[in-house]
Amino acid sequence: MTEQLPGTFYDYPRYYDLVYGSDWKAERDFLVAVFEQHASRRVKRLLEPACGSGRLLLPLARAGFLVSGLDLNPAMVEYCNRRLDRHGFGQPAWVGDMSDFELTTPVDAAFNTINSFRHLEDHQQAVGHLESMADAVAVGGLYVLGLHLTPTARPSTEDESWSARRGHLAVQTSMQLIDRNLSRRRERYRMSYDIWTPTRHAQLVDEFDFRTYTAEQFQSLLAEVPALQVVAMYDFSYDLKQPLELDASSEDVVFVLRVRG
Repeated sequence: MTEQLPGTFYDYPRYYDLVYGSDWKAERDFLVAVFEQHASRRVKRLLEPACGSGRLLLPLARAGFLVSGLDLNPAMVEYCNRRLDRHGFGQPAWVGDMSDFELTTPVDAAFNTINSFRHLEDHQQAVGHLESMADAVAVGGLYVLGLHLTPTARPSTEDESWSARRGHLAVQTSMQLIDRNLSRRRERYRMSYDIWTPTRHAQLVDEFDFRTYTAEQFQSLLAEVPALQVVAMYDFSYDLKQPLELDASSEDVVFVLRVRG
């Protein structure tokens, strides 16, 4: 019998961490290479807005960086801090709003690579986030921001599924578009987790909204925060040897933004 779990997928950090953490090495290696290639200052202190379970903070801390993060969900922050503390890196995450925050000491680089930015539902939140990031990162440092754009020269992706396993825990994830309204800049998705252990099958179904951006719309947004300069773009293959040229067919894009002096 399948057990139906209440709440949202953000309320279950262990499953979230498995679903989004299986490719952590490729992301970590990409970020480290981006810091080395594109920052005009030494990168030591890092920040991840919407840090979730800390799936990248831990491997980056193990690589020698001083990490910190913020997230709106207290369960995620608790899970993140518990795992980093268990490995000797303290409790560097706090509950905070990525659209409006301040740091007492700037970091050298920041990153948000898996579309969390699009949870910011309106224009002012998006501008507030980019302005907060421009203030949080020291001059010459980087903000690495990854998101799915809405291509205008071809159809956009409407569903995807993937699976991950860790020990006796396996999670199959499916995400489907259920509504798209480009005039309102909204997409609504349904996501499901099918969770298996040797003795249990559970399912979690959640729905959430994303704000949409075409390449032109996102470039217009960036122009409102001139402190952030685009210095490189890549796709989600994370290959520094293949920089991306943004056009109307672009969908999966990682923007490397450097803070101007």
